[in-house]
Order: sequence, then C-alpha cells, then structure tokens
Amino acid sequence: MPGSTLKAAARKLIFENAPRLFFICLLYVVLITVTTWLSLRFPGKISAQDIYSRLASGQQPGLSVIYTDFALIGVLPAILLLLLQPVLNAGFMRYCVKLIRKQNAGLKDIFRCFLYFPKVVSIFIISSGLVILWSLPLIVPGIVAGYRYRQAYYILLDDPGKSALQCITESKLLMYGRKVDLFSIDISFIGWYIIIAVFLLSPYPFIIPVISIWLSPYAGLTRAAFYENSVNGMAF
Repeated sequence: MPGSTLKAAARKLIFENAPRLFFICLLYVVLITVTTWLSLRFPGKISAQDIYSRLASGQQPGLSVIYTDFALIGVLPAILLLLLQPVLNAGFMRYCVKLIRKQNAGLKDIFRCFLYFPKVVSIFIISSGLVILWSLPLIVPGIVAGYRYRQAYYILLDDPGKSALQCITESKLLMYGRKVDLFSIDISFIGWYIIIAVFLLSPYPFIIPVISIWLSPYAGLTRAAFYENSVNGMAF
C-alpha cells in the first residue's frame, strides 16, 4: 500500500482522536525528553562537549581521569534511564496500533509495556548489537539490518508470550521485500526532521516539543498502519 495512503489514514485518526491524542503525545514527549536530559546529567558521566573541549585543548586524559569521569555512581543510573526509552517507545507503538485497529486506546497503553520490560530491553540490545555488527564492514548493511528488525516490538505487543529472539526472527521474515517501502515512508518525514534540526541549532529549541506533539502521532500512526497492512492486509 502506498505510503501516502498510510499517512492520510494517520492524519485522519489524529483529527478524529484530538485533543485527547495530543495530551497523550505531550506526556510521551515529556517523558522521553526528561529521561534523556537526566541521563546526560548524572554525576560522574563525562559529556561529549567535555571530550571535545579536552581534545581541542590538547589534553590527553589518562585512565585515572576516564575512570573518575565514568564513575559507576553516574553511569549506571544513566544507562537505566536510557533503557527506559525503548520501553516508552514500545508503549507508544502499542497506543498507535490500537488506534489503527479502532480499539479503545489510552494513556495506560504507554505504561503497560513496563510489564514486558525484560523482553523489550532484550529486543533493543540484541537488535542494536546485530545492527552494529552488520555496520562493521559498511554502513549500508547496517541500515538494512535496522529495517529488518523494525517490526520486532510490534510482534511482541501482539503476542507477549514470544521471546525476544522469536520477535526479531519474525520481524526479519515480515520485512522481506518490504524494507524499501518502510524506508520510503521514513524519508517522507525528513522535512519535519530538518525543521527540528534547524530549531535545535536556533535560539528557540523550545519549539521542538511543540512540533513533536504533531510529528510523534503522525509518524507513529503511519508506521503502525504499515505494520497492520503487512500483517493483516488491512486497507485504509
């Protein structure tokens, strides 16, 4: 099914479920923003800006400095916060799929994925590791691998009894011959991401959450529609 048709269905659902949908998306965006912000500000965790400043000034940090900067008291909570993000993302995917299926969807769906925390995190770690391995020879195989495993979270949400490896394997089979279609959908949103990048570098970064409140359900519902069309052949 053309991406334009899926995007049109997503826009229709957004307007049908407003303003409640925008409230839920606002909370989702706030949670993602806060967990990211906190993970970068724990004590004992050196930032990318610190590394750049040291290298630019000619400093060569020794092992003792690296150990101090990456003290476990800061790193472990930061890692835990970062692992919350795939769980929150999976919850939002669940919310979008239920809207696509015309089911009763609400805020509880975003937090329900914490019941599957170990499996969601396992999918995240295993799929990320596989993408990194495929990226070692060339970047393109890594990108292809990323699309190969994109449906694993949806598959888990449809059947929480499946293991992380089962979901990844089934995603690989489901995406056979469909990777270019999903890539085309992602590319169609690139204009929005460019706008976000512009505001990120501008004096008005506070505009980004406002844009995200529209973009998150727009992209999320479009990708959920892609999954539903791939699995059940649902027409929109």
